[in-house]
Amino acid sequence: MNRTALFTGSFDPVTNGHLDVVRHAGRLVDRLVVAIGTHSAKAPLFSVDERRAMLEEVCAPVAAEGGATLVVATFAGLAVEAAREHGATIILRGLRDGTDFDYEIQMASMNETMAPAIQTIFLPASPAVRPITATLVRQIAGMGGLVDPFVPPAVAARLKAKFVP
Repeated sequence: MNRTALFTGSFDPVTNGHLDVVRHAGRLVDRLVVAIGTHSAKAPLFSVDERRAMLEEVCAPVAAEGGATLVVATFAGLAVEAAREHGATIILRGLRDGTDFDYEIQMASMNETMAPAIQTIFLPASPAVRPITATLVRQIAGMGGLVDPFVPPAVAARLKAKFVP
């Protein structure tokens, strides 16, 4: 059986938390579609092309270690529509804490109503990455702080380039 899963996010930037989800997913599915959400109302730090490059560079090897092929895509609509478009029968969501769970369980229920054939699977974050959010990483980097513990080295270098003149 060929299992395809969709993992969505803004990935602005890619964090060690995102890598944690990819690591777990690589052992569960054959093909992992990491879908970058593009929303006109948001002004991301990194362009879609930059985020795609980061995901391909840092996530593809991690997915491959688990036995999965990584595909990076973009989407602007509903996650269930992106899942259908890519042949995914699973939507993967990482959970850091109870707040994430409360939000994600509502989303999973709505998605199941819209697309009963697509199953949402929650992956609990490993303890070391639970506090990491892309928002906090951007804030730390913007204030000149060290982000190395929170992002892969290639992403840390890109963040430094964004904020150091």
